[in-house]
Amino acid sequence: MSHYIGRFAPSPSGPLHFGSLVAALGSYFQARAMNGEWLVRIEDLDPPREMPGAADLILKTLEAYGLHWDRTVWYQSHRHQAYQGQIDAWLAQGQAYFCRCTRKQIRASGGYYNGACRHRHLTPQPGYAVRLQVDTPITHFYDEKHGKIEIPLALAQEDFIIKRRDGLFAYNLAVVLDDIDQGITQVVRGADLIEPTGRQISLYQQLGHPPVSYLHLPLAVDHSGHKLSKQNHAPAIDRHNPRPTLIQAMAFLGFELPVDIEAAELSEIVAWGCQNWHIHQLPETFEITR
Repeated sequence: MSHYIGRFAPSPSGPLHFGSLVAALGSYFQARAMNGEWLVRIEDLDPPREMPGAADLILKTLEAYGLHWDRTVWYQSHRHQAYQGQIDAWLAQGQAYFCRCTRKQIRASGGYYNGACRHRHLTPQPGYAVRLQVDTPITHFYDEKHGKIEIPLALAQEDFIIKRRDGLFAYNLAVVLDDIDQGITQVVRGADLIEPTGRQISLYQQLGHPPVSYLHLPLAVDHSGHKLSKQNHAPAIDRHNPRPTLIQAMAFLGFELPVDIEAAELSEIVAWGCQNWHIHQLPETFEITR
């Protein structure tokens, strides 16, 4: 790897919470430890789920925690032309097709899409999705921390959606095209995104581009086993007094901070984290109750 480029890509559905700070720190420390770049991308693909002002608040919070990004921040809402262009190319090549199946129909047929529309040659209609034809299923991948991770065959074989029935672009398509265009070399993110990794590797395969490497960090979950998320009303982290939460998040990632570092300036704590970061320090588990 000649030059490392990592990224943090939050969705602006609310302010940063503890779980998203863990993902930001893990990706930041890995990039800086590799003497690489760390980019920030706002994944504003789903306007109905977005909170007004959240994108700006996220960026201010990252700065308050001493996490400074390289290059200009990307916004997926500015990338629609690139996504649609790739979809149109695959439709023209016969690698993608329109699908009218509803979630109810898919549940009734066993919970996985069975390719019902693959050979129907449907023309575009309101309420139709676009699916990518999967001819070579990805049944496993290798995680930098956890090694070989298996993907259920039924999931791997699905022709998956690249444009939703409501007209919005699918996350998997957007994230892969963005990672390619930004030159990302490794994706460091929470373990909740393990499942779509196979589909993202399929997209790299369809595009004739070597996939990135992946490192999945442990998820912070509550005592009921639910991950800390905006959907589950996880509280926003304090950007006016960041030190205590920063130290907690670093401990979550396996750091053992010396007392003098805990008492240091915020910038010194972050710099120490960059210098002392190692993948082997990460917990072996995919979830940690907090």
